[in-house]
Amino acid sequence: MSPSPNVPKEIDFSLFGGAESLFEGKQPPPLAASIPTTRTKPVPRLQNLQDIYNPIPYDPSDFLWLMTEEPHRSRRKAILKAHPEVTKLMGHEPLTKYVVLSVLALQLTVAFLLRHTHPFSWKFLATAYVIGGTANHNLFLAIHEITHNLAFKGVKTNKMLAILANLPIGVPYAISFKGYHLEHHKYLGEDGIDVDLPTRLELLCLNNVLGKVFFCTFQILFYALRPGFVRTQRLTFWHFAGIIVQVSFDFLLATFVSGGQNMLTYLIMSSFWAGSLHPMAGHFIAEHYVWDGLQQETYSYYGWLNIFGYNVGYHNEHHDFPSVPWTRLPALRALAPEFYDTIPNHPSWPMVIINFIRDRNVGIFARVKRPPRVTKATPPPPVACDGGCAEEGAPGSRLETKKWEAESVRRRR
Repeated sequence: MSPSPNVPKEIDFSLFGGAESLFEGKQPPPLAASIPTTRTKPVPRLQNLQDIYNPIPYDPSDFLWLMTEEPHRSRRKAILKAHPEVTKLMGHEPLTKYVVLSVLALQLTVAFLLRHTHPFSWKFLATAYVIGGTANHNLFLAIHEITHNLAFKGVKTNKMLAILANLPIGVPYAISFKGYHLEHHKYLGEDGIDVDLPTRLELLCLNNVLGKVFFCTFQILFYALRPGFVRTQRLTFWHFAGIIVQVSFDFLLATFVSGGQNMLTYLIMSSFWAGSLHPMAGHFIAEHYVWDGLQQETYSYYGWLNIFGYNVGYHNEHHDFPSVPWTRLPALRALAPEFYDTIPNHPSWPMVIINFIRDRNVGIFARVKRPPRVTKATPPPPVACDGGCAEEGAPGSRLETKKWEAESVRRRR
């Protein structure tokens, strides 16, 4: 990344929370010669450059509880003030639907070619991991993009595309993901509402090396099952539509297509690999786990794997402006380098997984949590299944900022 003129050149922010190779950190740099570390972990204390490699450990028995507001709203307002032209980057991206259809066709073609191959043969397993895992992870992130209504102008057409993109995944989740993910943006880090956060039970059971290996291997199951235990949704027409379409597709494929059962096995196996120990799955951990004694709860990644993932690595940019589609996130970063080039980012998704497992200073506990802004007397609103960043009042929109300001005035009164 390009260093900011306000930050000493000795600090490489791309090293925060990640290493680029297994050998990094074995020979500490001169500044860290007297400090035992498992890898290079610069922490900026700009008044004393001799201390930049001295991380402050977290308490592994609990999450990192903060009473401050999540950082994206204030940075969004600052960027809008400094660069009002950022609004020109907002809007839907017509290219998205063509990418979705292409990946969907790819997966169905590969599944068809493997229809008479044994599911436990090396050819089947390797193809499901390399091609299937990458393709289905791409579809995961396509659904993420569509969730923000960034494929079409209309809400309904976005939902229909999400259901279509869900077909090769094998399990219906696109519609339920929409509600939970919009809450993740609006209530980032709030315990009991943001279902992206690990639970207390996960902390107690998985807070060791073996537990972290288990979590990384089966993290797709944690993301799929955790919401049902933390915060259930009220089913809507679109939930039932997504379930009926997906179940019908799976049934027809397995029943009426020669070799269809192997095809369905390939698709579901691809989904498992996509959320397991796969290079693309590193973004699940990279996005919001805290590292190196910092309280930064969102990290970006600017590497080449973004090509396969709708630029989801531009995660600070995405949370600041969810209305900006994937093709314009690099332009957002380039527009406001003074905001993005001065904060740590990850250099490698695969190394994030490895460091998450091998580093004692990071684990399930390394997530920022906040007390919910709601109480028993004022319960949270039902999980939103409509809305999105293409609509008025969604996180990142100008009307949403005005509503937050009005709410702050009301609370002060």
